[in-house]
Amino acid sequence: NFQTNVLTELRKWKLSFIEHHKLEMRQEREKHAAHVRQLNNQMENLKELLHTYEISIGRKDEVITNLSQALDKHKERIELMRKFMLWRIQHVEAKQEAYANRIADRQFQTALLKKVWAAWRSLSEARWKEKVAKACQLRAEDVCVQLTNDYEAKIAELHATLEQTRAEILRLHSEREQYEDTMKKAFMRGVCALNLEAMTMFQGK
Repeated sequence: NFQTNVLTELRKWKLSFIEHHKLEMRQEREKHAAHVRQLNNQMENLKELLHTYEISIGRKDEVITNLSQALDKHKERIELMRKFMLWRIQHVEAKQEAYANRIADRQFQTALLKKVWAAWRSLSEARWKEKVAKACQLRAEDVCVQLTNDYEAKIAELHATLEQTRAEILRLHSEREQYEDTMKKAFMRGVCALNLEAMTMFQGK
């Protein structure tokens, strides 16, 4: 009985141990399953985050590519602007050089013309002076002759006017003398008449 009881107890312990082990195993499995589900959820979240990161990295790559293209275009534009500025500077320098050459040629031509003009003037000045002197002399002679003729005509005209004036003065003098004689005679006639009238009056009184 004792052995049977001991064996029974051992079986009970074994069964209880087995049950306890099964329970622990089931709990561990549940924990493991929960942990696996959590890990799967974390994995899904990490996959989604990884996908989001991949999209973001792809966008960043696109942005980097666009920026690289824009930078290349900007570099090309700067290079073109630099080439254009160099060409423009060369063009302006060429225009300035051409303008300076034209100014120098014009200055040289002007100086040459001045020299030629001075030589021609010094050469023709003597001839010009002779021509001018002769022309002035001829002109002076013509003017003198013309003035002499004009003055002679004026003198003759003045003489005629003077003679007319003298004749007019003589006529006026004769008319004055006749007027004075007439006035004297009239005055004397008037005086005589007054005297006769006075004598008549005195005799009447």
